[in-house]
Amino acid sequence: MNRAAGAALFALLAFAANSVLCRMALRQTHIDPASFTSIRVLAGAVTLWVLVRVSSTDKAAAGSWPSALALLAYAIAFSFAYVD
Repeated sequence: MNRAAGAALFALLAFAANSVLCRMALRQTHIDPASFTSIRVLAGAVTLWVLVRVSSTDKAAAGSWPSALALLAYAIAFSFAYVD
């Protein structure tokens, strides 16, 4: 299996696992959707910060606020969709 196919397979498995974990957390109302989304976004931000810090590249990190807001909207909609 080449590298691109492996990466695509990993991404598909990660999305499926995300869906299962969301259903498990939100189905039994162990946590409300807003808190769940906050934890997910914070964990993702910390993970990305660590990955940037340990990377050996000297590239300047740049991001896109519209993309970040779109990702936040997706995360909120995704979490609330599992309770309605």
